[in-house]
Amino acid sequence: MGFVRHPAASPPHVTVFIPTWNGERWLDEVLAVLTRQRTPFDYELLVIDSGSRDRTVDLCTRAGARVVSIPNHEFDHGLTRNRAVHEAAGSIVVLTVQDATPASDTWLATMVEHFADPDVAGVFCNQIPRSDCSPFMKDRIRGWVQGGGTPSVRQVPDAPEGFWRLHPTERWLTAQFDNVASAVRRSFALEHPFVRRKFGEDVTWAKAAILARAKIVMEPRVAVIHSHDNTMWYEFRRCYLDMQNINNLFGTCLAPRLRDVFTYSGNATRRFWRLVLDDADLSLPAKAWWMLKAVPFAFTQNLVQFLGPLSNRQGNRGLWKIWNRVAGHHV
Repeated sequence: MGFVRHPAASPPHVTVFIPTWNGERWLDEVLAVLTRQRTPFDYELLVIDSGSRDRTVDLCTRAGARVVSIPNHEFDHGLTRNRAVHEAAGSIVVLTVQDATPASDTWLATMVEHFADPDVAGVFCNQIPRSDCSPFMKDRIRGWVQGGGTPSVRQVPDAPEGFWRLHPTERWLTAQFDNVASAVRRSFALEHPFVRRKFGEDVTWAKAAILARAKIVMEPRVAVIHSHDNTMWYEFRRCYLDMQNINNLFGTCLAPRLRDVFTYSGNATRRFWRLVLDDADLSLPAKAWWMLKAVPFAFTQNLVQFLGPLSNRQGNRGLWKIWNRVAGHHV
């Protein structure tokens, strides 16, 4: 059993879904690993492409994926994944992205095995930064998704009341989820669909799952190789939207006072300096360059922890409305 090319003779147990747009840079690698996963079940590949102009569609078709094409303006992180859940032939839908390469050939089977528990609604896994990833992004990726050596099961049996009794940061940590590499039970996702979101559709869905008393599993034993080498300006805007989103969802405010930004920035700068000095992959000139960038990067990453919740309190009007539009442009 294993990968089945479309059309399959009988419905597969699992559908692996990838949304694509001009993704040829990593797709050969990603598709090659996906199609040689060792599984005790049949699985298919489903692609929804939003107007690629490179070889993306051809690569996916040649790999045996079932490709659905939509206009670029129709793409939405939440609604396009809902479309995939409806299109899927499998009872488990694995959600990943065009530049996330499974780090092993047991990735898929390990993710799916958790659905033997009927209370599990979703599973997500570790991410490993690519070799060219900046030292600061390496630190964020490792801190965001790693959960130790054994799977972590999150559930609040007395939700919703019990969920809202948690501290706001604990609510956020309980509902952590990441669609870079996740899996959802199709029947549950049909009943509790993703919402229209330009950002944060995954954690929004996980919150709904927790409130429905379902289980979310963090699977640390497998991973995908995935990272982006974005500019400091892009990361500032992306993290601002992230902090705004988690404050809306959970009431979380990591830097309630402006003076906290300066305290946290000093601590973060020292940590970044240690990371740079300890990074054996960096040359001496590269280390000097990243040491200089540590100060503004630490400050901007902590400033958004103050600005995101503040923008929610001030409301989307006036200068905040203009800034929110700027922050969300192509993020």
